[in-house]
Amino acid sequence: MAVEIRRLGDTKDLLGESPCWDAPAGALCWIDSLAGTLRRMRPATGAAAEQHSLPAPVGSIAPCESGAVVAALKNGFARYDFATRELELLASIDVDHPDVRLNDGKCDPWGNFVAGTMHINRQPGDAILGGLYRLRPDRSVEKIADGFGLTNGPCFSLDGRTLHVADSTVRTIWAYDYAPDAPLANRRVFAQTEEFGSGPDGATVDAQGFVWTVLPRIGKMARFAPDGRLDRLVELPATYPTSLCFGGLRFDVAYVTSISRSTHLAGDRAQDGGLFEVSGLPAGGVAPHRFADGR
Repeated sequence: MAVEIRRLGDTKDLLGESPCWDAPAGALCWIDSLAGTLRRMRPATGAAAEQHSLPAPVGSIAPCESGAVVAALKNGFARYDFATRELELLASIDVDHPDVRLNDGKCDPWGNFVAGTMHINRQPGDAILGGLYRLRPDRSVEKIADGFGLTNGPCFSLDGRTLHVADSTVRTIWAYDYAPDAPLANRRVFAQTEEFGSGPDGATVDAQGFVWTVLPRIGKMARFAPDGRLDRLVELPATYPTSLCFGGLRFDVAYVTSISRSTHLAGDRAQDGGLFEVSGLPAGGVAPHRFADGR
């Protein structure tokens, strides 16, 4: 089956990020990180995307059991309710610095939200502030790793026992042994992307346990086998794609976000900043884990 790619709708994000599929609603949610815009679209209906406002910058979102989303804001976590359009602050991290903010995140199979920070404008020798944080349903927050200059692409193996997470500044995807009630363990290199000329960005795991990550600097997404071996590269129609998720009624398509103009990158194609649907991939995905907000 040949890979087919089409643009969905006419939205144009500055920095599109963090797509996630809400299966009960048949809806795709994603953010424009720099604009603080949360979008929600039901692709099967053909209706235009809804637009909601969050405090910018927004690092990432993930679905909640209630149908809301949990969001990583600059230095804390919040829950946004689509029905009431209310934002509820849940917790803060232990860093409040102008050059540090939360970035990419995903939920684990046990209902926790794991998200990490980015620390910009560091000078040689400066310590990296922030780290990787786990938000629990009781609103407690714990730091589970540090040393991430730019956290991207956290995603879990199919059994939930391995966390893959990238530091884009060193163009490396790490793997950790993961348990919901224990520290991370056994850090090892899963894959390195220097040879492709790009750091890894958003990521997800497909139904065969392969890890997909987006490579923004070369306009492609890559599929890695569970042992870290490159399986394939897929070229995308955006100058700088950013992240992806699987969705659709059978989880058989991937949705990809992109940049039109971020802090350091600007696309030169009319479709840059758009949302794309990719079909014909070698495997579909699985339903995303949801934050256990108890509502």
